Amino acid sequence: MRKIAVVTGSRAEYGHLYSVIKGIHEAKELELQLIVTGTHLSERYGMTVQEIIDDGFPITKKVKILTSSDTGVGVAQAMGNGMIGLSLAYEKLNPDILLVLGDRFEIFAAVAAALPLNIPVAHLHGGELTLGAIDEMFRHAITKMSHIHFTSAKEYAQRLRNMGENPSNIFNFGAPGLDRIISLELMDKNRLAGDLKIPSDKNWGLVTFHPVTAEEADDAEKMENLLGALCKFKDIHWVITKPNADAGNSRILEKIDGYVAKSEGKISAFTSLGSLRYLSMMGRCKVVVGNSSSGIIESASFGVPVVNIGDRQKGRVRPENVIDVSGYNGNDIADAIRRALSSEFIKRAGRAQNPYGDGCSGAKIVEKLKMISLEGIFKKEFFNMKIGGEI
Repeated sequence: MRKIAVVTGSRAEYGHLYSVIKGIHEAKELELQLIVTGTHLSERYGMTVQEIIDDGFPITKKVKILTSSDTGVGVAQAMGNGMIGLSLAYEKLNPDILLVLGDRFEIFAAVAAALPLNIPVAHLHGGELTLGAIDEMFRHAITKMSHIHFTSAKEYAQRLRNMGENPSNIFNFGAPGLDRIISLELMDKNRLAGDLKIPSDKNWGLVTFHPVTAEEADDAEKMENLLGALCKFKDIHWVITKPNADAGNSRILEKIDGYVAKSEGKISAFTSLGSLRYLSMMGRCKVVVGNSSSGIIESASFGVPVVNIGDRQKGRVRPENVIDVSGYNGNDIADAIRRALSSEFIKRAGRAQNPYGDGCSGAKIVEKLKMISLEGIFKKEFFNMKIGGEI
C-alpha cells in the first residue's frame, strides 16, 4: 500500500485539499498520513484543527511551529521549527510521497525537510503568480523541490515547463478546491444568518484582506482605507474573515477590531468561518472584497462579483467576475464596489466561466497518485523546452 503524507498548515489550504484528502483516505490502494501544523494548532487563529476532526479524517501527527511573533523573524523561526518537527515526523512515518499545496512558508518548510530524506514531493497549484506576496518566491522554490506537479490551469502548466520541469510529470487537472463547492450542501441564508448572528434581512459582503508581504507600505493603512470604503455602503452588512499568519497581521487585526467595535453591528469579524460557512457566505453574498486567492479561484463558480485590491494576487488568471483595484485608495475601492454592485456587472459575473476547472480534480489527482511510477523520479533533470513547445 502506497503511503501518502499530506501536510496542511492553514484553513484556506485545507479547503483546497479536502477532496484530495478524502479520496486518499477512501482509496484501498493508498494510506493517508495526515500531518497538521501551522495555524490549525493556534488558538489565535481559531484552532481550525477541529474542522479536520469534524470532517472525520484521522490525524497522524500534529507539529506545532508558530511563535508568538508576527514579524519576519517570527515567520523565519516558524519555518525552522517546521523543518525540525516535520523531519522527525517523516522519519517515523516513512511516506512514499509527500503531498502539499500552495505557496506558504509552512509548506516551503515541509518540502525542504523532505528532500534530505529522499521523499518524492507532489505539489498542487504550482506555476501560479502572486507578485504582491513573498509566497510568489516560496511557490517557485517548492516547484523546483517537487517531482510531481498538479496545476490548476493550462497557463500554469506551461510555466512549469518553462521552469525546466519534465512535462511527463505535470498534470493539469484544475483546482481541487472547486470540488467541494459541488459536493457540499451549502447553508441557506436564514440558517447562515442564525449561525453567525448577523442580520438576514440585509445584503451581505464578504471581506478578506491579508498582509501584502512583498511590499514595504503599511498594511494597517491599507486596511484603514478598505474599512473606510466599506462604511460608505450602509445597506450592506460586511462579514470579515481575519487574516492568516503572515508577518504584519497584528496591525490589520487591530484595525478590524476597532472598526467592528464602533460599527454599531454593521460589520462582523470572524477568526475563521470554516469551509462550509465560508463557501455558503460566498454563495449568498452580493460582493466579495479583498485580496484573497478565493476571490480569484472559487468566486466564479458562484457567479458573485469580486473586487480584488492591490497586487497580492497579481499574475493569476482572472475570471470575468473580477474587478481589479491597482492601489489602496479608499475612493477607488468604493468606486469599484459600486461598479461590482451594478446590475450590468452582476449579470456579467453570473455568466463568468471558471478557468480553474470543473470541480472534478480531486479524483483525477488521487488516481494519478495510485498509478504514477516512482522509479527514478527523485533524481530530477532540468528539462530544456524546445522553442514553441507547449503542453
